[in-house]
Amino acid sequence: MNKWLGALMGCLLAFPVWAAVNVNTATQSELEAVKGIGPAKAKAIIMYREAHGSFKSLDDLDNVKGLGKVTVEKLKGELTVGTGAAKPK
Repeated sequence: MNKWLGALMGCLLAFPVWAAVNVNTATQSELEAVKGIGPAKAKAIIMYREAHGSFKSLDDLDNVKGLGKVTVEKLKGELTVGTGAAKPK
C-alpha cells in the first residue's frame, strides 16, 4: 500500500512539469488547451513562431499580436519555451 501511495504522490507532484506547454513545439490544439489562449491567440503564436523562429523566453510572447505583458504574465505558469526547433520561414 505504501508503494502505491508513494507512486501516486510522485505523479501528483510531478504533474505541473507535465502540464507546461512548450510554445516552440505546441500545436494549435495544445495551445488552445491552455486557459487564456483561444483559437486566435494560438494561431498568432504559431504564425509568429513560423515567421521569427523559436521563442528565446516567454517574455518574447509580448511581441505576438494579441498578447500583451499582462496576458503573458498570467500564462507563465502554464507555458515554457523548452528547447524548440522552430525555424523562421
